[in-house]
Amino acid sequence: MTNSIAEIEQSKVILITGSNTTENHPVIGAAVKRAVLQHGAKLILVDPRKIELTEIAHLWLRPRPGTDLAWINGLIHILVQENLLNTHFIQERTEGFEELKAAVSAFTPSMVSKITGIPEKDLFQAARLYAGDRAAIYYTMGITQHSHGTDNVMALANLAMVCGNVGFPGTGINPLRGQNNVQGACDVGGLPNVFSGYQSVGDPVIIEKMEKAWGVKGLSDKPGLTLMEITEGAKNKKIHGLYIFGENPVVSDPDTHHLTQALKAVDFLVVQDIFLTETAQLAHVVLPGASFAEKEGTFTNTERRVQRVRQAISPLGEAKPDWQIITELSNRMGLPMAYENPEAVFEEMRSLTPAYAGITYQRINRAGIQWPCPTLDHPGTPYLHQDRFTRGLGKFHALIYRGPIEVQDAEYPLVLTTGRILYHYHTGTMTRKSKGLEEMAPECLIEISSADARTLKLSEGERVKVVSRRGDLEAGVKITDRSPQGVIFIPFHYAEAAANRLTQTALDPVAKIPELKVCAVRIEKL
Repeated sequence: MTNSIAEIEQSKVILITGSNTTENHPVIGAAVKRAVLQHGAKLILVDPRKIELTEIAHLWLRPRPGTDLAWINGLIHILVQENLLNTHFIQERTEGFEELKAAVSAFTPSMVSKITGIPEKDLFQAARLYAGDRAAIYYTMGITQHSHGTDNVMALANLAMVCGNVGFPGTGINPLRGQNNVQGACDVGGLPNVFSGYQSVGDPVIIEKMEKAWGVKGLSDKPGLTLMEITEGAKNKKIHGLYIFGENPVVSDPDTHHLTQALKAVDFLVVQDIFLTETAQLAHVVLPGASFAEKEGTFTNTERRVQRVRQAISPLGEAKPDWQIITELSNRMGLPMAYENPEAVFEEMRSLTPAYAGITYQRINRAGIQWPCPTLDHPGTPYLHQDRFTRGLGKFHALIYRGPIEVQDAEYPLVLTTGRILYHYHTGTMTRKSKGLEEMAPECLIEISSADARTLKLSEGERVKVVSRRGDLEAGVKITDRSPQGVIFIPFHYAEAAANRLTQTALDPVAKIPELKVCAVRIEKL
């Protein structure tokens, strides 16, 4: 997030897109509700599905799945035509505006309405609302998990910059991260193209710094493989061994059949986790990791806040914290690691990572600190880009609309979109072992509109088969007005009815993220 969670209640306008916030990020969802209901913020909600926040939204835009770039460019078109731009911000803080202006000129309200299904009057209302003071954007995987997800994010950045809604409290472009420490994992280099602190693996100065710190030579200056590239490499026998920890790709990754074939093709599969997950069941070796309650360390949350995690109980059975397992493996494989505790790991990391340099265990003993925090006397950074962008000037991107890779046809007439529900989390590794949560949502249900249910002659609770070009699953029907006609929704928590048997591996060319949010399916009666 460019801004802080506490600033949500300072915003005058909130645009949420591709995020079922109250179910998937309940704490932030509660802050949004307070901002709207108690502080008078105007909420623009953009989502094909009817979600809880729809009830309090001042304006609900319901685009067809996969058409986000069209409506975002359409809003910018209206802002240009009605002169609702922050010209001072554009002139002083950005570059490339004329190219953007030319690119959005074709996205007239009429054309955008035909692509997205959003009424023209709603597009005008949304643009005028967002052009107001202190407007913030919040988004999640409904924006990113597309074959054009990177373009979607850059388009949102364009929208924020044309109105000057970056670099001030209560504004910004705020991706809500999906797990308690996914931000931290990225910060410390859990990506194929960067070291910690997003320092490029291709920068010779950074490479030299890391080699000196780690006592090694010959670090590669080439980015590693992304998740989907690893899967393809394993299936094609270009990768012979995999070490997976804290991940259950058999349930979470697209095209389950393809993924399972890849895992079975490797010569050696190691899985490190706290439960015997569906992925761990395929492993040659399973290493028992420790849960959050059994280890020390830090989590960095979605607002970039680095927080201490304290061990509550000793690891059960043979479980060990991840850092200790990796250290012991490294020592056995000939690369000595002498870390005595998680703090020693953190100290090395902050010594190599400018954004974390001023953060110590002592400083975050009681409260977390938001990076960047470059020095020991720095208070942390509640919001980014106050005076300048990381690259200096903010760059507008002229973007061309591309629709979803897979569209409906006579054989597969429905669109499937996937996501999470309130009571379960991701692949259910932990939540489905919680009796109370499992009682609330014990089985996978297919959300379908009443119009589609009538056409297909389906009744509430009836078990059906959903079929895509890649696989099928069986589950019960839930008839609801949450899904628009022609679109069904399936949560991906349930291994016995894994939604990702159906999804596709078409990738965004930049981020390499798969298009999990749109694929074509049909429903068959059993």
